[in-house]
Amino acid sequence: MAAGPCGGKEADDVRFRSAGWLTALVLAGLLAYGCITLMTMRSKVAEAAKTEAQLQTKAEQIQEENAALRHALDHQDDPDTIEDIAREKLGLVMPDERIFYDAGE
Repeated sequence: MAAGPCGGKEADDVRFRSAGWLTALVLAGLLAYGCITLMTMRSKVAEAAKTEAQLQTKAEQIQEENAALRHALDHQDDPDTIEDIAREKLGLVMPDERIFYDAGE
């Protein structure tokens, strides 16, 4: 081959080698960026899953509380419910009942 204006085959080899190193460096940088991004996303996904589980538990607790309140509203005029409230919360008894207290405690 004839020598080119920049020195021929040796100059082409040097340019090819430096381009190869530059390409490898760019690829390594992209790989590092991809790995860092992947790890960041995985931690965000794990945190979101943890938050989802907490919110799910809280939603279930609220649903149970709502069911209890709905039951109380539905049965607020029921005589048995009124009697239970009078006994448990107000300490009332029926006129013909006898109350025994345990003096042992």
